[in-house]
Amino acid sequence: MLSREDNERITRVGAGTPGGEMLRRYWWPVVLSSEIPESGREPVRARLLGEDLLLFKDTEGRVGLVDAYCPHRRAPLFFGRNEDCGLRCVYHGWKFDVDGNCTDLPSEPVDSPMKAKVKLTSYPTHEAGGVLWAYLGPAETMPGAPDFEWTRVPKTHQFVSKTYEECNYLQALEGGLDTSHSSFLHRNNMKDKSQLRSRDGAPSIEVHETDYGYYYVSQRNLGDDRSYARVYHYVMPCQQMRPNTQARNGSGRAEVPKFNGHIWVPIDDEQTMVYNWMCGFDESVPLTQEFIDDFESIYGRGQEDMIPGTARLKKNLSNDYLIDRDLQRNGSFTGITGINTQDFALQEGMGPIVDRSKEYLGTSDKAIISMRKLMLNAVKEVEQGNRPAGADPATHRDLRPHDDILPAGTDWREAYEDALKAKW
Repeated sequence: MLSREDNERITRVGAGTPGGEMLRRYWWPVVLSSEIPESGREPVRARLLGEDLLLFKDTEGRVGLVDAYCPHRRAPLFFGRNEDCGLRCVYHGWKFDVDGNCTDLPSEPVDSPMKAKVKLTSYPTHEAGGVLWAYLGPAETMPGAPDFEWTRVPKTHQFVSKTYEECNYLQALEGGLDTSHSSFLHRNNMKDKSQLRSRDGAPSIEVHETDYGYYYVSQRNLGDDRSYARVYHYVMPCQQMRPNTQARNGSGRAEVPKFNGHIWVPIDDEQTMVYNWMCGFDESVPLTQEFIDDFESIYGRGQEDMIPGTARLKKNLSNDYLIDRDLQRNGSFTGITGINTQDFALQEGMGPIVDRSKEYLGTSDKAIISMRKLMLNAVKEVEQGNRPAGADPATHRDLRPHDDILPAGTDWREAYEDALKAKW
C-alpha cells in the first residue's frame, strides 16, 4: 500500500505538484498524427497534464502547441483566425506565432512596447510513430525526442489508436503492469482450457530494475513439463511494452508477428487518454487493415465500439459496460465483452483516484510495487534538480518484449537473449 501523502505525490499531475513536475520531464503523446490539423485551418483542442492547449498548423506548415487562452484577457483562442503565420485572437486581434511570440497588437498604439513583452505559452512538438508528441517541461531539461522501435518501423508495420479512460492515469497503468489479472478478467471462454494464461493464475514474477524503468518476466507452469515465460518492459513513466508471439486472437488463429503496448497519458487528475500502439516485427509480414480491425474489435475498441467522433467507448461507466450476467454465468468470467472494456470496467470502477492506503497487496503485485517506488524516486530526483529515469531516449531505444513456451529447466535469459533486442 501507499501512504495517502505518497499517493498524492504521484497521482496529481498539474503544474507545480510533485508528480506533475516529474511527469513534465518526459515527452507525451498529444494527438494522433491523423488528428493534426491542416495548414491554415482551425485549431484543435487538447488537454494534457491538467493544461488546456490548442494545436494548430500555421500557413507555412509549422505546428504550434499553445495555451488555449489569450494572455490578454484569457479569451479562448479556439475561436481564433489562423492567418499569415499565426493565430489571431478574435476578441482584440492579438496575434501569436507557433513559438508563442506576439507578432501583432492592433488594439494598442503602434509604438507600444507591449508586443515585445507579451508571450503566449507554447510547447515543443515532435512527430514520430503516428503520434504527435509534446514536451511541457523546462527547456533546459528537455530530453531527446522519443525513439522507440515502434516509432521507427515502416508505416506498413505500425498502428496506433487511442481510447479515453475516466480515471487517474496511475490505476490504469497499474492494470497494464499486472500480469496475473489476465488469467481471470480476460478469460472470455470458461470452457476453453487451452489458453496459456488461464492454465496458471499465480505466475512467478521477477522484476529487474533498469535505467529506463524495469523489465519483468512472468512464468506460468503449464503442467506438462513446460512453462510460458513472458517478458514485459515498463518504460518510465507510463509505457508498457508487451509481447504477443504466443497469443491468439478471438478466432483462435495465431496472430500476425507483433508486439504491442500502451501509453497512459494523464489528461488531468481524473482523466486519461490511452494510446494503444502495435508494431509488426517480421519485415515480410505487414500489419494488414483486416488484421488491425480484427484486433481492435477483440479488444473492444473497434469502430463499432466507439461513440462516433470521439475516443470514448459506447460501453462505459454510465451503462455498466453493458455487462451480461447470463454470459457471466455461462460463458465468460466477467460477462463484459472487449478485453480493454473489461480493464476499463475495473479501473474506472475503482473511482476517479484510488486511495491506496486501503490496499492489501500480495506477491502478484511485485511489478506494481516496483513501479510505484520508481515513480516516487523520480519525483525526488526532479525535486533535487536531476533527470528522472527513462527520460533519456538512449535508455529505451533498443528494447523489445518477448514470450515463448519453454521446456522445464530452460533459462529464459539465454533463450530470449537475441529476441529481446530491437532489430529496426
